Amino acid sequence: MTTFLATIPSPPRGVWELGPIPVRAYAVFVVLGIVVAIWWGQKRLMARGGAAGTVADVAVFAVPFGVIGGRIYHVITDYHQYFGEGKDPVRALYIWEGGLGIWGAIALGAVGAWLGCRRKGVPLPVFADAVAPGIAVGHAIARLGNYFNQELYGAHTTLPWGLEIYHRVNANGEPDQLNGISNGIPLAESPVHPTFLYELLWNLGVAAVVVYVDRKRRLGHGRAFALYVAAYTLGRTWIELMRTDPATPVFGVRVNVWVSILLFLGALTYFFLARRRGPREVLEPRAGKPEPTVTP
Repeated sequence: MTTFLATIPSPPRGVWELGPIPVRAYAVFVVLGIVVAIWWGQKRLMARGGAAGTVADVAVFAVPFGVIGGRIYHVITDYHQYFGEGKDPVRALYIWEGGLGIWGAIALGAVGAWLGCRRKGVPLPVFADAVAPGIAVGHAIARLGNYFNQELYGAHTTLPWGLEIYHRVNANGEPDQLNGISNGIPLAESPVHPTFLYELLWNLGVAAVVVYVDRKRRLGHGRAFALYVAAYTLGRTWIELMRTDPATPVFGVRVNVWVSILLFLGALTYFFLARRRGPREVLEPRAGKPEPTVTP
């Protein structure tokens, strides 16, 4: 009992059956994160002169592109889970089992956002600055889905916030970590570092930093988004090094570590160079049209 009280228990399950429809905690938290990001991004864009509903309209393009991009990135960087002897490549399409890479989501999501911004007459850098902290908070919310899936954790730990990971089984008593129900027996390495929780808390801190610096410096021309990328990757680097789930190594180091380092350097460089572009943009409606334009 003393050991149990000194650790964080995992949920007994991550999927509930609503009649013939499975309700997955992972999907619920991803959708909730998207809703929060859109809501907050809209408030920030309107504060800069954007029209109501703009972020939701752009999200119609950005979200599907982002989901596809996130899945593609995950499958590429973790191809060993889907391809090779004894593997089922069709599972690469099973997005409900978890597995969305944030950088694939942002990269392809940016393409969708660009298409949506063109239709609404909003410059992509202005849109990106508006949604940056909301993306960080939305990402934090989505990480709760990893908690219910019992995934993205680190090595064994004796710290008070160690996470208990349990064996899950299906109705036939067979192992099923994703869809099964806990049998109360912890895994051998349990308790472990809850690296998904570390990232969740880091993302909330990133959102706070972006909002604070944006208010003080009136960031524009994509600099708020660049600050988000730099701050997030700074934390993702050390958190990624703590994870023990299988990952594709590059020169002996997890591929996401290298991606985080490169993006950190690129975002930091852009953040400082973009100061030369002048004061932050202000959106004003065009005469006779609802779409805004940028004025100095």
